[in-house]
Amino acid sequence: MKLYLAVAVLMLAFVAYTDTEAQDAEQTVEQRFNRFGEQVAEVSKGLAEKAKTTFEEISTSQFAEDTRNWFQTQFESLKAKLSPLTS
Repeated sequence: MKLYLAVAVLMLAFVAYTDTEAQDAEQTVEQRFNRFGEQVAEVSKGLAEKAKTTFEEISTSQFAEDTRNWFQTQFESLKAKLSPLTS
């Protein structure tokens, strides 16, 4: 009789534990989605900052300045050559 009582108590404890665990799992899923949303926001924010910093570094680099100056010189040269034709 004691064995049956012990098994019954263990079964009730198991059922109560799995029910509580299921409720925790539902909360955990919701929490996981919330955390995932927060992580995506953090990653996108960091990515935007890195892209902005990289763009600023590239636009102020010596190579970019040299390239702009070269294009400007070529444009001025072409404009000077075409100037007599348009007048």
